[in-house]
Amino acid sequence: MPRAMWNGAISFGLVSVPITLEPATESHDVHFRQVHLEDGGRVRYQKRCEIDGQVLTEDEIGKAYEVTKDQLIPITEDDLSGMPLPTARAVEVVAFIDADSVDPVAFGAGDYYARPKGAVAAKPYTLLREALSRTDKVAVVKYALRGRERLGLLRPVGEALSIQGLHWDDEIRSPAELAPPETDVSESEIKGALTLMETMTVASLADLDVTDHYTEALHEVIDAKGEHRTPKPAEGEERAAAPVVDLMAALEKSVADARERRGETGGGEATVHEMPAKPKKKTPAKKATAKKTAAKKTARRKTA
Repeated sequence: MPRAMWNGAISFGLVSVPITLEPATESHDVHFRQVHLEDGGRVRYQKRCEIDGQVLTEDEIGKAYEVTKDQLIPITEDDLSGMPLPTARAVEVVAFIDADSVDPVAFGAGDYYARPKGAVAAKPYTLLREALSRTDKVAVVKYALRGRERLGLLRPVGEALSIQGLHWDDEIRSPAELAPPETDVSESEIKGALTLMETMTVASLADLDVTDHYTEALHEVIDAKGEHRTPKPAEGEERAAAPVVDLMAALEKSVADARERRGETGGGEATVHEMPAKPKKKTPAKKATAKKTAAKKTARRKTA
C-alpha cells in the first residue's frame, strides 16, 4: 500500500472530511545508474559547501531564497510551518465547475487519491462523493503540498475521491506562437478526416489494447545482457514516417487500415458525414499586464 504523503481534511463549507493523500499513479520506468566506463565503478554525487569545501549530510543542508547572486535569505522549516496559510492542513473547496470546462493542458501537477481517515470520515466522505457523482461538476480546491500552494480538481473515481493538480494560469504558455501559417483545407479532406476519426473511435481507454513496448524491449535487453545472450528481435516491422503527397489518398488508406484492424470486412466507399458546425469561439479574457502577472507570481511565491 502506498504511504500517505499528506494528512489533513477536505473543507466543504462547514463540513470537514479527515483524509490522507496518496499518489494515484505508480512508475514502472527502468532506472539506470551512472558508472565509470573504464572499470564499471559507480559514479556518486556529493553535496559540498562552496565556501569551506566540506561534504555535507542531509541534516546539515537548509533552504535559502536567492535575492541576487551574492545575497541569500535563509528560510527554516519553522518559517515555512508558521506561514499564515489556511490550506496548510486543509483541502479547501472554493467552487464547483463543469468537468469539461477545464483545458487538459492545465493538468499535470500531480494526481492523488484522498483516503478517508478514520470512521468519523466515512459519512461526510461518502456524502461528498455521492453529491459529485450525481452532477457533471467537479470541485475546485486549493491545498498546500511539498512547499507550495496548489490548485486542483476534486472528483469521484469509482468509490473514492481523487485530486488532480492543476497548473496556475501564469505557468501555461500561450500556444499562439506555435500555430502554423494559414492553409486552405478542402471540405472533402475534412470529411475524410472525420470518417477516419469515427473509424478509430472507442468508448473508453479501457477498450484500447496498448502495451509499453519500449519498457518490454528494455527489460529484454537487460535480461539478455545478464544472461550473456543476444536479445530477441522485435516483433513486427517498423514503419518509417513518409511525407504525405496526396492527403485524400492517405486518409482513404488510413480508414481502410483502421477498419481492417477492427475486423471490419467488405468494400465500398467510406461513409461521409456532414461537417459539424464549428463552435463559436469564446471571447478571450483580456491578458493581464506584465505588472499584474508579476504581482500574481510574487503573491503565490509568498504563500508557497
